[in-house]
Amino acid sequence: MPANPPVLYDFRPVTEKDLPMIAGWLAEPHVAEWWDDPETEIAEIGEHIDSISVEPLIVELDGRPIAYLQSYDPHLEDGHPYADQPFGTLGIDLSIGVPDLVGKGHGSAIVRQFVEQLFEEGAPRVIIDPHPDNGRAIRAYEKAGFRAIDRRHSRYGDVVLMAVDAEESDAEEGE
Repeated sequence: MPANPPVLYDFRPVTEKDLPMIAGWLAEPHVAEWWDDPETEIAEIGEHIDSISVEPLIVELDGRPIAYLQSYDPHLEDGHPYADQPFGTLGIDLSIGVPDLVGKGHGSAIVRQFVEQLFEEGAPRVIIDPHPDNGRAIRAYEKAGFRAIDRRHSRYGDVVLMAVDAEESDAEEGE
């Protein structure tokens, strides 16, 4: 029997029209547990729409919006706590908004696909910073190739800083 083809996700820029949907996702218990006040978060996401340093995206599966994803360059923000990472490093954050899609492997698959795109665009390293108590996210990111490189406490709270490097990804493909 042929193997199932990999699920492919589409990533599109967030628009003003998406903000109410994202606000709904931020209110879901599985998301609210890890994000700050939804009103504050939505205001920030709205500001990121025209940002140079942060790219807010909607993840779609078969045309259906299922998650919020953002990538950012820690070197474009004054005093960013991850500016010590190698130049060109990009950070990402992911929240699956649709509750019935949580715990089904989408998180690691979305991250893996998006990270490959970032590597193709030239990023040498991608970082992500889940809360240490968010075991589900940490396991998903490990499945996507990330490894813990540091434990930090910054303006983003207590985090496990995780990274995957482009060379690691290339080496795995060559095996």
